[in-house]
Amino acid sequence: MFDNIRSESEKIGRTNGTTFTFTEPLLTHPALTDTRFQKLIDDVAKELGFTTKAMPSGAGHDAQEIARIGPVGMIFIPSIGGISHSPKEFSRPEDIERGANVLLQTVLQFDAGN
Repeated sequence: MFDNIRSESEKIGRTNGTTFTFTEPLLTHPALTDTRFQKLIDDVAKELGFTTKAMPSGAGHDAQEIARIGPVGMIFIPSIGGISHSPKEFSRPEDIERGANVLLQTVLQFDAGN
């Protein structure tokens, strides 16, 4: 996207004599979640009687930084209307509780060596 914006800006600049200065943006690379964590989280959720769905995430979560030093996994819970990362985001208390229980049981099972 950066290259496209720079290219289009340079075309505009040649047309009207405007000069643009660009600074390369800081690029963060996606953190891949550990397949063992993915499986453990999925297994725990199913053991607790919940449905699961594998979802890719490109968001700039703390997981990106933690993944530099060790494996990571993520647990997503439903948001009303699918709205996320917005002041309008809302999750039902029972969904938050379910997500917290998946996290707790995942940590306990991981700690036990499962």
